[in-house]
Amino acid sequence: MTNDNLNSKPVDRQRGSVNKSTEPRFLVIGRILKPHGVQGEMRVDVISELPERFTWLDEVYIGHANPILKKVESIRFHKSWALLKLAGCDDRNSANLLRSQLVQIPESEGLPLQDGEYYLYQLIGLKVYTEDQEYLGDISEVLETKANNVFVVKASDAEILLPDISEVIRDIDFESGVVTVRLMPGLIP
Repeated sequence: MTNDNLNSKPVDRQRGSVNKSTEPRFLVIGRILKPHGVQGEMRVDVISELPERFTWLDEVYIGHANPILKKVESIRFHKSWALLKLAGCDDRNSANLLRSQLVQIPESEGLPLQDGEYYLYQLIGLKVYTEDQEYLGDISEVLETKANNVFVVKASDAEILLPDISEVIRDIDFESGVVTVRLMPGLIP
């Protein structure tokens, strides 16, 4: 699994979700925290398992719903942050206007995944069933915690929180859009 996230909404299908949209899809690799200095450089919280990827970038998309393509002038690292300088962002005030914006790349530029790995965005909209084929709901969100991820399942009358551990998450089948789970005592409200 990787920490790269996608800024896109899935299309609901009967037993899964597949996005057939022709709109570009993006992976979030960072979030702008605040200006760094007075030359337009910005401190970026790196949201990627491979921070070095920032050094390969010539362009990034900045924003949430409708990201805008920006040319990367420079990138360097300071402590745990990336310091990003974008074309046209030449002073502290212009950098401050981008505070809290997402730094994204096209999905096609994502890191290749190993067998069994997936992007967290791919889970959104998947149908969740117990091993006994009882439908619980759809995954609406994935919470990232230090211990493990937690899948938020939107049921008809409540939300169910399922830890992403092998004892609970038994199978994820992206082809059919189904996650099979084994419920432990206390997981259902």
